[in-house]
Amino acid sequence: MAEHGAHITTASAVGDSQPSIFEVVAQESLMTAVRPALHHVVKVLAESNPARYGFLWKWFDEIFTLLDLLLQQHYLSKTSASFSENFYGLKRIVMGDTHKLQRLASAGLPKKQLWKSVIFLVLLPSLKVKLEKLISSLREEDEYSIHPPTSQWKRFYRAFLAAYPFVNMAWEGWFLVQQLRYILGKAQHHSPLLSPAGVRLGRLTVQDIQALEHKPAGASMVQQPAGSVGEKMKSALKQAVGGAASCLSTGLSVGVFFLQFLEWWYSSGNQETIKSLTALPTPPPPVHLDYNSDSPLLPQMKTVCPLCRKNRVNDTVLATSGYVFCYRCVFNYVKSHRACPITGYPTQVQHLIKLYSPEN
Repeated sequence: MAEHGAHITTASAVGDSQPSIFEVVAQESLMTAVRPALHHVVKVLAESNPARYGFLWKWFDEIFTLLDLLLQQHYLSKTSASFSENFYGLKRIVMGDTHKLQRLASAGLPKKQLWKSVIFLVLLPSLKVKLEKLISSLREEDEYSIHPPTSQWKRFYRAFLAAYPFVNMAWEGWFLVQQLRYILGKAQHHSPLLSPAGVRLGRLTVQDIQALEHKPAGASMVQQPAGSVGEKMKSALKQAVGGAASCLSTGLSVGVFFLQFLEWWYSSGNQETIKSLTALPTPPPPVHLDYNSDSPLLPQMKTVCPLCRKNRVNDTVLATSGYVFCYRCVFNYVKSHRACPITGYPTQVQHLIKLYSPEN
């Protein structure tokens, strides 16, 4: 298995020795690369077929958080490590456990440390992503003055926008200082989020590897005694969730190598090759939609906004489709639906481009 092969060279008689800074940084960068890769795949699917895959783009954050929750909970309960930590041959050790009293990695983390780890591995990063998107949206509104200048809300979020860079700098600086202390041997944790979870990182031992390899075979030979219908349903649900998490983990294990290929493919040295291989003719303009379709009707006059049906004010073009609207109309629509009002193509607020006439 790939997750076990990655740590053959690191498991030694040192036992649960503290992993190096390169190992812990590598496992963190692995999960950091998964989210943008999946985001790009969903974007391609949504652009190819908005009607079928548009919901994946609209609810990507929620779907990714749910899948990440299932994956991390499965690994923490089965291997005492997150997916990326297990891939690099690491495990989470409960603080206070001595070498002789340590649990095998196959026993999983205790419930208290498990759910604390889930919070810091899944929920906290998800909230951070939501906050960054909120900041980006507020900056767009502030730049184009969507809210009246005298509104109390505008004064509040301007102060919030001014303070956020300093808060973010303090947050990143906290992690940097902790990593420096870890390198110098002054701290047991490379991340300040491990201590509140009550765990520390260590390398898998030979006993851990053997237990992880023999656990699936041993578990399949043990037959569970017959119980009530509720217990059977609970057991079946638990097996289904475990199976889904196992399939997801196997797919991610294969996808890790594919991510390495993508990093090489999109490196600066291959840009000329990519352009020569992917050069395509300019696509034709969008076909005029039928008036019986669900999309807003295209007006006959070119100066009329397709959304409000009035003469356009503050002309703004949507880069994903080329149609022109009033800025306020298209901003509110794209912010709510994340799609072009005419074509249904996946769209973000960053795709809005304001147009200025020569008179202005």
